[in-house]
Amino acid sequence: MLLGLLFVFLSNYFKVWQPKMIREALDLVVDNISLLNNYDGFEMKQQILKDFSYALFLFGFVVILLAFTTGFFMYWMRQTVIVMSRLIEYDLRKEVFTKYESLDLAFYKRNKTGDLMSRITEDVSKVRMYLGPVILYGMNLTTLTVLVMYSMFSVNVKMSLYSLAPLPFLSLSIYYVSSIINRKSTKIQQQLAVLNNISQEVYSGIRVVKSYVQEKTMGKMFSDQSEAYKGKAMELAKIDAMFYPLMILLIGISTIITVLIGGFQVAKGEISPGNIAEFVIYVNMLTWPVTSIGWIASIIQQAEASQKRLNEFLEVDASIINNPEVSEIQGAIEFKNVDFVYPDTGIKALSDVNFKLPKGGKLAIVGKTGSGKTSIADLLVRMYDVSSGEINIDGNNIQKIDLNILRKNIGYVPQDIFLYSDTINSNIIFGLDKQEKSEIEKYAKYASVHEDILTLNKGYDTLVGERGVTLSGGQKQRITIARALIKKPQIVILDDCLSAVDTSTEKHILSHLEKELKDKTTVIITHRIYSFFTFDKILVLDNGRITEEGTHEQLLANKGFYYDMFEKQQLEDETIKY
Repeated sequence: MLLGLLFVFLSNYFKVWQPKMIREALDLVVDNISLLNNYDGFEMKQQILKDFSYALFLFGFVVILLAFTTGFFMYWMRQTVIVMSRLIEYDLRKEVFTKYESLDLAFYKRNKTGDLMSRITEDVSKVRMYLGPVILYGMNLTTLTVLVMYSMFSVNVKMSLYSLAPLPFLSLSIYYVSSIINRKSTKIQQQLAVLNNISQEVYSGIRVVKSYVQEKTMGKMFSDQSEAYKGKAMELAKIDAMFYPLMILLIGISTIITVLIGGFQVAKGEISPGNIAEFVIYVNMLTWPVTSIGWIASIIQQAEASQKRLNEFLEVDASIINNPEVSEIQGAIEFKNVDFVYPDTGIKALSDVNFKLPKGGKLAIVGKTGSGKTSIADLLVRMYDVSSGEINIDGNNIQKIDLNILRKNIGYVPQDIFLYSDTINSNIIFGLDKQEKSEIEKYAKYASVHEDILTLNKGYDTLVGERGVTLSGGQKQRITIARALIKKPQIVILDDCLSAVDTSTEKHILSHLEKELKDKTTVIITHRIYSFFTFDKILVLDNGRITEEGTHEQLLANKGFYYDMFEKQQLEDETIKY
């Protein structure tokens, strides 16, 4: 940036010399025309004419050389300042993205995806405009104005004052217009965020839109918001249309004043005719720098608003803090008097939860919808921290375990299945280094999805579409199971991950899992009872509390909620058979 400042100064220094050369050339022409008239009929006239032509050629050459020199330094001032702004834009966008990744789930529940996207794209670009063009034109305005005004006042103070008189009015007028433009631009940015959000939600939920025949309704909603955007954009265009004519008007007035006052002073012999041309060039040379004051002010205001929006998120403190005191885990889990309240809603999900699970132990968690089952999974992977109580792994508080180590050693299959717009192969090995094909196929077989993959056109190289839209719900669930198992984690958490598969496939997967997970600590959250899968402990949750605890046989003997749930499931299974 400092190098850019030097190049701006050098570019403008050589630029200011051009009008001086043109003044000298014009004065030379005026003086030699009267001189040539005195030598009519004399042989010396040809020699004088030859010398005169040679002098004009030299002046022309110097002006062209100055123009090339100005252009050379102008190229390098852009290569330094503008490139600098692009590099900062690159860093800022990465910083915002990294910040987004560090924030907890509550943040994403509070903020819309369209708004997050708008900030990392539109707002970062506005800040870049301040760091690049605004700083460049600001430095250009300062150096050029100083050099031009020094040159003008060194020639004639009175003419300089008259010539420059309209320029402050130009700058104030442009500033006024730009402030209006800024206000309207802010509204346009906000409306653009609304459009982004509507588009993102419609595209993501296109199946729901189509199945409920809401294409026209959503189309009308988008059309109404687009109409509002168009209205705001047209208002801005009308104001923007005043910008250039206003600039031309005031510069024209300044040029007329220069010629008029300059003519009077030439008649008085105070300046030469070349000075008029010099001043006209100087005035036009100052046109864009002075005009840019308003534009610069407008961009600064927009950048300020955008940076404020960025800072709102950059200054959000991540609630999940990594304290890497413990860097190894084996898998023993203990919940001690755990209470948990969702920070974004204030809903109490868990109350006084206590249980122990040894390394390699198998735990099932059952209960009604909303009983707090998924909350236990979220706490184990530290998507949230407990409100009170303590979670220990291998006797260490979970908050003291290196967050990366914790999550690398947990294979988590959540309820909300997510696949990336990539190949099946890449989705299975997500987050891992390149794996052997045999290894990928082995875990796909464990998840009972290998045969399904082979029926696809390109097998494991098949692109699954956004969020896995080209696959069935059961196929997506099984791919995510394979993705969790191939990590070879110490702890496996399966959150209702077999809801979209039939009973036969469910038994097939669980039989594989029982062998694969024999030495892994396993937590299975489910709405169904897997009587053929051996659990060391089963927890029954209701309204965030453990109401029943024990093995399958013990809970059946208690004849409580678990018993009723098992009897109902048995009846449903018998009904399906017939």
